[in-house]
Amino acid sequence: MKRCVPFSVCAVPTEGCPIFARFLRKGGRQDRKQRIGTRIFLLAVILAIACLSAAAEQLKSETVAAFDHYVELSEKQMSSAPFLHIDTLRPADRGAEFTRLRAGEIITDRLQTRDQGQPIPVPGGLIHHWLGTIFIHGVTIAQTLAFLQDYDNQYKFYAPDVQRSKLIKRDGDHFRIFLRLRKTKVVTVILNTEYDVNYARLDEDRATSDSHSTRIAEVENAGKPNESEKPVGNDSGFLWRLNSYWRFLQRDGGVYVQLEAISLTRDIPTGLRWLISPFITSIPKESLVFTLTRTRQVLVQKPSGRN
Repeated sequence: MKRCVPFSVCAVPTEGCPIFARFLRKGGRQDRKQRIGTRIFLLAVILAIACLSAAAEQLKSETVAAFDHYVELSEKQMSSAPFLHIDTLRPADRGAEFTRLRAGEIITDRLQTRDQGQPIPVPGGLIHHWLGTIFIHGVTIAQTLAFLQDYDNQYKFYAPDVQRSKLIKRDGDHFRIFLRLRKTKVVTVILNTEYDVNYARLDEDRATSDSHSTRIAEVENAGKPNESEKPVGNDSGFLWRLNSYWRFLQRDGGVYVQLEAISLTRDIPTGLRWLISPFITSIPKESLVFTLTRTRQVLVQKPSGRN
């Protein structure tokens, strides 16, 4: 079993850790004792996350079964729900939300699928379920889909989160793709991931895309001569599964884009949960917002995206 990295390594400089820097800026308004306490707390968080990343965790069959059950129920609910999540709101609220979207806001919601009204237990794991919606003015569904399906070039537009991207195989509207992901939250994790992606054009104004991860491997020593993959499902547990569900609605002079993501990570030991849970659980939302934001930025600015 790997040992935790030395504490001196965890004490990264503030310019390398936005969270650390933010707290220290706040600390400038505190007295000396409070600033010392803030530094100690943040160093403890950094050490805890680094140690959690260094310790291997085995993905258990019961964890996978719980995630699969959660996904099955979630997809069943999606199939019977209104096309966009925003359409579940009351008319007055729905109108206000569409106004916010057209003004450029990103609306996010944290979801939790239940089984007969009860939370679904996930032994040894955590399920993160987020939904986000944006409006992209001046583009069409055809342009949006063409951009998203250009998998060989996605790394150019979604950096630094996506370091490499490649189309493995295409059969009509079914794609098999590879993405090398970079996730950073105090520590940096590199992941080689593969997905099955299916697109469907429902009518002239609506389309969908559903993506299911088929392989996620954590990379050690990325970019070095001794680069290698950890055994799949026997790693730091930063990301074990990732499913994404896109919905596209062309209306009001642009396209409404909804992205729903369901991911699985390792559980956090009880003794560390209070300390690092906010950091770990914030990553899925940040990734979702980044993906939607970058999609809009590129489509609005990309000359080749217009006919």
